[in-house]
Amino acid sequence: MKKECLILFLLWVALGPCRATGLMDYLKCQPAVEKVEVIPSNEFFKEGLEIYVRQPLDHHDSTHGFFLQRIFVSETGPGSPVVLVTEGYGAEYGKNPRYLNELCPLLGANQVIVEHRYFGESRPDSLQWEFLTVANAAGDHHAVVQLLKPYFTGKWINTGISKGGQTALLHRVFYPDDVDLTVSYVAPVNFAVEDGRHEPYIAGVSGKKADRQKIREFQKEILKRRKQLMPLFENFVREKKMTLLSGVSEIYDFSVLEFSFSFWQWGSDPAEIPPLTSSDETIFDYWMKKSSPGYFSKEGMEKNGSFFVQAARELGYYGYDTRPFRKLLFLKTAHNYLVRIFLPENYHPVFDPASAIMTQRFLNTATVPMIFIYGKNDPWTASGVVLSRNSPHLKIVQEGGSHRTRIATLDDRNKQLVMEKIRQAVGSPVMVSDR
Repeated sequence: MKKECLILFLLWVALGPCRATGLMDYLKCQPAVEKVEVIPSNEFFKEGLEIYVRQPLDHHDSTHGFFLQRIFVSETGPGSPVVLVTEGYGAEYGKNPRYLNELCPLLGANQVIVEHRYFGESRPDSLQWEFLTVANAAGDHHAVVQLLKPYFTGKWINTGISKGGQTALLHRVFYPDDVDLTVSYVAPVNFAVEDGRHEPYIAGVSGKKADRQKIREFQKEILKRRKQLMPLFENFVREKKMTLLSGVSEIYDFSVLEFSFSFWQWGSDPAEIPPLTSSDETIFDYWMKKSSPGYFSKEGMEKNGSFFVQAARELGYYGYDTRPFRKLLFLKTAHNYLVRIFLPENYHPVFDPASAIMTQRFLNTATVPMIFIYGKNDPWTASGVVLSRNSPHLKIVQEGGSHRTRIATLDDRNKQLVMEKIRQAVGSPVMVSDR
């Protein structure tokens, strides 16, 4: 009797309502999927879905509870390749039907965007920082791959930009066999809260020497005009309804120090910098355009505050070189600024370089296909991946490139190198498409 009941149960499972005839049906049959909703998608895809997946706060001990992680899935076909976007922050853009990862039309691929834990709609009810680790984030992405691989049977490529590119690399470090290729854009690997390589890079590598000097003199001019510009600065903060993370004089200085990093990161044109003889209003407006104090406000923290916790604990960040401006600054020191102004009150973590060290060991020994793309002028390139001369991985540093560097912006030679590496790893021809 027990044997007959077991046979009937297995037949019910095989023939019951969870026989998937499409992506929607498949997802509705998965116990970890809490919600599935059709959303507008790019015309490149057949269908777009927004789903919420139940993930453990701690992948090593589920008794700590769970949270819902938001994922966007856009389908071209179950047998096509999958581009897994390991977003490092919130992924609200996944709802925008205009968004299309550049790898998808190159490969005719499906698109899966995973919002990072503790960001956007993927926040636990209680932000217990001990569970916001690179290991748990990698566990999230591994679980997503395990969830979707039975349906999407083609090659898998994980990818991300900046912190997302770092996340893609870390996913590969912890679960090297989850995907067939990693394409990581402008991703840092930092070994300290203030890594130390970015400041000399800005001073000696980003852009031309004359342009670097022009930027430094512009920063000095802002500091020299503190008395005239401070009323404009304070009024700007009031109008934008900002709540600064420190005193207004300190944030004034931090916004000046941030200017050069932001300038080169986003590929600004040195020719656009106003002459030092320009009016106060002209100098101020350009400064605000490139380095607003919103970065140093509580309102800015509401969106990306979780990142600074990660930076202080495992991911690291950059510092500021105050020496060229020492006589003009109100600040006594900029050292340890992230910990002092960006972290939650009474939260003082100790940085652990273990994941960065693990990543470097992986880069030194792993033979799985990986591509790393950087822009030469971008300060983040200072802490980009370090590969040996005979490394099987491909690292591209585009001359004149910024944090916006992508395959589409590479010169012909670099683009050809990337395309060939993709062909070798994915095993299918790269399609030419302008869609």
